[in-house]
Parts: sequence; C-alpha cells; structure tokens
Amino acid sequence: MYSNSYSETSVDCETQARGAEAEALGRSMELLEIAQSKGGRSTEAAEALHITRQLWCMLVEDLGNKENHLPPELRASLISIGIWVIKECEAIRQGDSENFKGIMDVTQMIKEGLS
Repeated sequence: MYSNSYSETSVDCETQARGAEAEALGRSMELLEIAQSKGGRSTEAAEALHITRQLWCMLVEDLGNKENHLPPELRASLISIGIWVIKECEAIRQGDSENFKGIMDVTQMIKEGLS
C-alpha cells in the first residue's frame, strides 16, 4: 500500500494548483489575443475581458486569504498587479483603452512565474 505524507500531498496539491492557474492564465491570453485582433468593442473582447477579470478577481481573493502560503510581500505585489489588470480590463470595456497587449504581457510574466 502506498501512502504520501501530509507534506508530500501538500506539495502535490500546490503544484497542481499552480498548473491550473497557469493553464487558466494561458487561456485568458489566448482569448485576449483574439479580442485584440477583433477590436475592443467586439463580442470576443467582451468575452475575453469578462473571463480575464473573473480570473484575476479570483486570484486577488486567494492572494488576500491569510491561509495563502506565499510571502506577504509577494502576495501584496501580485494583488497590486491583479488590481491593475482588473482596472485595465474595465478601461478597455468602457472604450477608454485598447491595452490588450499590456494585460497579455503581465499575464504572460505571471504565468511563467508559476512554472
């Protein structure tokens, strides 16, 4: 019979969670690329911005949780980045910005950091 210790299981869960987050960020980037090519007022943009905003809201909420194991300074920095992404999504949605590339660049850096 095979059994993992708690610490091994915990590491496995964290690795799986990072993989899922990286995958979700990758999907968000794919949608943003399509949206950028179609324009900020397209249906594709509305979908990409909605999904990207939801994803970052979930990430910011998780980062704000005291049970999150990342160092506090890193969590604070990532929360700041998340708030910027959320605001930028809203600016594009309202027609005040077309900065899809900025969101994609930031998202790519965070995705790479999860690897």
